[in-house]
This record gives sequence, C-alpha cells and structure tokens, in this order.
Amino acid sequence: MAAETKLSHTAAMILQAIHAGYVYGFSIMEVTGLPSGTVYPAMRRLERDELIRSQWELQSIADSEQRPPRKYYKLTAVGKTALESSRKRYPLLERLFPVEEAQQV
Repeated sequence: MAAETKLSHTAAMILQAIHAGYVYGFSIMEVTGLPSGTVYPAMRRLERDELIRSQWELQSIADSEQRPPRKYYKLTAVGKTALESSRKRYPLLERLFPVEEAQQV
C-alpha cells in the first residue's frame, strides 16, 4: 500500500489504537467502540497491506491466565507512515487514544 493512500477513519482508529498500546483484538474493540465484525476484517486488510503484522502469544502464557491465546498486533514502518498521514486528515485521532494513557501489555 502506498504511503500516500488515504485510510478510512476506521482503519486510522485501529492504527492509532495499536500505536497507543492496545495491541490485541478485544482491547482494540474496547477502546474504539467498534464491533468485532468491523475490527477483525479491517485488521486483516491492514495486515494484507503490510501496515500491521501479527504474532500469536505462546500457548503457555494463555494457559497460565486460563484464557485463549491472543494475537498481538504491531505497526510496521509503512503503518507508522500511514498513521502520520492519517493524523493530518483526522486531527482528533491522537486525542482519542493518547499513547501515554494506553494499557501496555
């Protein structure tokens, strides 16, 4: 995906949430208020377009917390560039999920 490609507001919100430290699906849904039927397809597109990448956590970690494994997301360099462009297009984006208030994993 070209860096100058304009992202939808939903995609920009997801990138900002990941940048702010909300790095797995449910936390992204919780902070954005978007439903799973919006978040997960959008994240698949963002991953396909190489704006984010994902990695499953170790099963042993999930087992120790008695829950299913989480898939963690991280911005790529292209994703960071796209997010910066999106902040110009959506000036309130950064205020929605400030990095310093994020839940770090």
